Amino acid sequence: MKKIKAGKDTILCIFFILFCIVLVMLPTGFEDKMAQNAVRCKGKIISVDNSEIQTIGIIQTGDQNVTLKLMDGPFKGKVLSAGNPLLGQMDKDKIYKAGDTALVVLTLNEQGEIIFVNPQDHYRLGLEIYLLGLFAVLLIAYGGFTGLKALLSFLLTALVLWKILVPLLLKGWDPILISLVIMASLSAGIIFLVAGINRKGFTAFLGAFLGVLTSCAMAIYFTKVFHVHGAVMPFAETLLYSGFGHLDLTKIYIAAVFIACAGAVMDLAMDVAASMHEVVCTDSSITRWQAVKSGINVGRAVVGTMTTTLLLAYSGGFITLMMAFMAQGVPWVNTSNFIYVSAEILKTLIGSFGLVTVAPFTALVGGFVLVKSPETALQRV
Repeated sequence: MKKIKAGKDTILCIFFILFCIVLVMLPTGFEDKMAQNAVRCKGKIISVDNSEIQTIGIIQTGDQNVTLKLMDGPFKGKVLSAGNPLLGQMDKDKIYKAGDTALVVLTLNEQGEIIFVNPQDHYRLGLEIYLLGLFAVLLIAYGGFTGLKALLSFLLTALVLWKILVPLLLKGWDPILISLVIMASLSAGIIFLVAGINRKGFTAFLGAFLGVLTSCAMAIYFTKVFHVHGAVMPFAETLLYSGFGHLDLTKIYIAAVFIACAGAVMDLAMDVAASMHEVVCTDSSITRWQAVKSGINVGRAVVGTMTTTLLLAYSGGFITLMMAFMAQGVPWVNTSNFIYVSAEILKTLIGSFGLVTVAPFTALVGGFVLVKSPETALQRV
């Protein structure tokens, strides 16, 4: 039995590895939006000239002139001068110093000559790849084959979101429907990859899907009554002004609400399903109601910390906003009623509703899927 299960897991892993490779090669349909006369490469900052920078309090404006040496690409080794304009916006401006590495975008003319040099920002891709590699090594070292499957599910999710969900949203597909379909597909892929294609995996998947569906329904209703619109999301207006005025930002916000809690919902569904599976395997005479009760008890123990996890995750992204309101003496009544804060409160509470409901959903499903009758329960699982 263990050899058969290992064989199924291996086949499933190979399938998802191939699927990930296909996703990497899959065009998004927006490649033509990229400038065709641009070359991206790394550049080492050799020297800087800050004489034209004006400092007013904590704000810096003007131009920083930099001299850099290209480290890769077709112009490797070439030394160039470039300007780094400062807009007085701390979230957008960057200051270079000698020894820094920048991501440089070169604009070429029809003859292939450099006509403009833009040190876009500090080069961080190397560190990002390093952290991803370290994460992968530690995950596999700790989890073994299960860790490898978890890493594969991580990569699969990232690729599906970037290569499928985002392009379809930009093309005007219904955000709620396509997001729900993709979340259901991802839930199935991730849960079956980790738990295997069996009754335990099916229980966890169905429980998770019902939890996401509940969050979706509640998000649709409460987004309307809260009078929250999609413009509260970062860069939403920029997206509209970039030629995508046809997009329904409110529906995209609704989709973002249940997408944000889908991972936690899957975790809780898997916890309940795995616990019920162990109970049923241990006690072959267990009844459906006893199994359901066990699943609900496990859900009660986990759901408290999971809802707090959502609260901390969402609050962390808006900590400076809350600090700004408190620093200005804005009462909590005004702060909580502000649309940006209300949008996060809505996202947190809807996600928490999904978590609270997924445990009983999974327990009920498990009662029917994992236990048919006391006599055959052990053989069926």
